This record gives sequence, C-alpha cells and structure tokens, in this order.
Amino acid sequence: MIDSRVKFRHLQTFVEVARQKSVMKAAELLHVSQPAVTKTIRELEQVLGVDVFERDGRGIKITRYGEVFLRHAGAALTALRQGLDSVSQEQFSEAPPIRIGALPTVSSRIMPRAMELFLKENTWSRVKIVTGENAVLLEQLRVGDLDVVVGRLAGAEKMAGFSFEHLYSEQVVFAVRPGHPLLDGRQSLFSGFGNYTVLMPTRGSIIRPVVENFLIANGVASLPNQIETVSDSFGRAFLRANDAIWIISHGVVADDVADGRLALLPIDTGETKGPVGLTMRADAVPSLPQSILMHTIREAAGEVS
Repeated sequence: MIDSRVKFRHLQTFVEVARQKSVMKAAELLHVSQPAVTKTIRELEQVLGVDVFERDGRGIKITRYGEVFLRHAGAALTALRQGLDSVSQEQFSEAPPIRIGALPTVSSRIMPRAMELFLKENTWSRVKIVTGENAVLLEQLRVGDLDVVVGRLAGAEKMAGFSFEHLYSEQVVFAVRPGHPLLDGRQSLFSGFGNYTVLMPTRGSIIRPVVENFLIANGVASLPNQIETVSDSFGRAFLRANDAIWIISHGVVADDVADGRLALLPIDTGETKGPVGLTMRADAVPSLPQSILMHTIREAAGEVS
C-alpha cells in the first residue's frame, strides 16, 4: 500500500534535486524557495526512514537509497504525466468513434437518454450506434467492429470471450393497437391468436426461443399467419393499420404504451423475463470516453428499470 504521506510535491522535488544535483537550481526550476525544497526533501526522508541525499563537498549527491527510489519516483511521475496527456488527447484529438451495438430493446428507450447524458460530458467524442439482430452484433463485437453491445444476455454458447454487466431485467409482451378485438375480454387470448397476423422475433434473435417456449407452454403450437421481424419501425406502422399482435421485448414498446399509441394484451409473461446489460470483449480496456458513455448507459437504464 502506498504511504499516504508521500505527495506529488515530494516526488517532483526529489526528482528535480536529483536531476540538478543542487537544491538551489531545483528551487529555481520549481519556482519555490530553497528552504521549501530542503523541507520537502526532509519530509520524504522521514517517510522513507533513510537519507536520499548527502553532502559532497560544497554540493550534494544522491545516496544508494536515493538511487533506488529515483527509479520508481521517476517512473511514477512519467506515468502520471502520460495519464494527464491521455485525458487531454481523449478530450481534444480526433479519436475513433465509440461504436455501440444496440438491440431494439434498448435502441429506442435507453440509448436516447444515455446519449443525452453523454453529450453533457463534453468529451467531443463521435459515437456510432448500430442496431440489428443479436447474432450479427455479437459477431461485429467479436471481430472488433463494435466496442460494446447493449441488450439482452445471449445464450451461454455465444458468450465465449465476452463479459456481461447486468443492468436490469425485462420481459416479453404482446402489443396490439388500442381497440384491438382481443382487448374486450370476450375471446380466449391464446386460442384467438390464429385469427390474426403475429409479428414474431426472427430466428436469430435472443428472445425467439423464449417466445416459442412460452407459446408452446400456453397451448399455441403453431401460428399460421406470422411475420418475422426485428424492425421496431415496421412493427409500429403495421400495428397502426392492422389487427396484428406484436410479440416483442417490453422496452421496445414501453413509450408507445405509456403514450397510448399501443396497448398490451393482459397476459402474464413474467416467466419470459431476462437480463439486459452491457456485453464487451473480455480482454477489452475501455477508453475514457467509452467508460463515460457506459456510465451514462447505466444511468439511463436505472431511470427506466
């Protein structure tokens, strides 16, 4: 553990005195008085329990203990300067864009708020947001075309080499237009599915197996009239013009339901609940802007979960 008594000024003063081999020259370069330099070196020696300089005629020279400490003190100051330079470069240089893969469940509900918060941080970083099926986004993440994917946790067989940070959980819902015939309660919900077009998640989507198992468990073995899609814009437009049923993650339609543009069939889908979060390559080291953006995603997720 680093002794909390060792401050930046101790390291800076020590390194400068060692470099100049003179308290007077070090004081001039540091813009402090000679007594202040001498006091700082004495404080450092008290912490270390050894002398780091000794008199050499009219001047001073570094001791063997000082030589050992100089190697580490110099490296520490270099690392700190590099860190400060990196922050400055991240702020002001033309850095590559942060590439985010967003599944439909978060692209319309989480990402707008996350970006609103991110822009307030003034990182001047470009952001590229890509939407699509989970399998496609994870492959892009695997080969380095994306930095992070935000959405449902994929199956174990697809998560090799990735890490996942859970943000919240959500379930699948059955969305329809307001005034849909199944909302009047006079028909059996599941037995009536065959009378309507059903928008299903595509076979490559994470929730497709969840949806299929849920339907089978509730006596729906097949859907004769279905359309496979992960397009939320198509789903909204199609439901406005048709008595279709859209089986989709709740996050995709949450705002539409809150605004009254869509309604949910009264079906208990609690067993379809699954984790939503951040997926990254296990060996990835986020840049400063990436870390800030992931923080804003967490914050935005916390507001809606």
